[in-house]
Amino acid sequence: MQQQSNRNITRFFDWYLHASLHVALATTALVQMTFYFCFLPFNTAITSLVFFGTVFSYNFIKYAQVIAKKKELTLFLKSILALSVISFVIAVISFFFLNLKAQLLTVFFGLLCVLYVIPLAKSKTNLRNYAGIKIYIVSLCWAGVTTLLPIVNADQSIENDILFKFLQRFILTLILILIFEINDLKYDDIRLKTVPQTIGVLKTKYLIGLLLIPFYFLEFLKVNYYGNQWIINLILVCVIALFTYYANPNRSKYYTLFWVESIPVLWYLLIILFNFL
Repeated sequence: MQQQSNRNITRFFDWYLHASLHVALATTALVQMTFYFCFLPFNTAITSLVFFGTVFSYNFIKYAQVIAKKKELTLFLKSILALSVISFVIAVISFFFLNLKAQLLTVFFGLLCVLYVIPLAKSKTNLRNYAGIKIYIVSLCWAGVTTLLPIVNADQSIENDILFKFLQRFILTLILILIFEINDLKYDDIRLKTVPQTIGVLKTKYLIGLLLIPFYFLEFLKVNYYGNQWIINLILVCVIALFTYYANPNRSKYYTLFWVESIPVLWYLLIILFNFL
């Protein structure tokens, strides 16, 4: 009985991860941080668009080709497909509650998502398979959607502080992807020319270490500087450094799919915690 219960919990946890609910939680946490730091009220439309849009876009990227090739889908894939359809509908409804500029920005990131999967013209090559470009597209989308979209929808001007936040999010996403690439080294097609494939695991870890420096010190360039942020970001840098140190191609899938993708959530929770101290 206990073994069956454990198996059910494991199945649900796997479904939660592979259905992109966890990564959606991460992007939503970053949006809430934007609300907090930019003194914006909670916005249901932006929050639901980012959460459900992330679920749909990630599942579209991961399973579009798989579903297209398979005649019979497993119950696992059918449930993810059903969730993706529901998420798409909610994201579309949320879209119409945004202002025009935010809608145009959403369309831009949506097109990037489509081109990430669907081949460009007659080349039969999508953006995902262009060597070295994948990490920059994903980082641009994460930083843009979680930073610029809430600001644009609130009709606020994009000042230096916002640009620093955008760059900080961009760097954070780059770092997380590099950890993913280390973990997925033995599974990635050699033609992708990921960073670990190109320069090796050790140099990739050194690169992450270098990226952590501007990620941390960008905080001090902001006009609206929060007193506790240096402690919060230092904790985050230490956590990322530990994840980087222990990353290797033999790690479990949960290492990145759950723990590494939890870093944005941890960042937001630290902000909430220090806000009440």
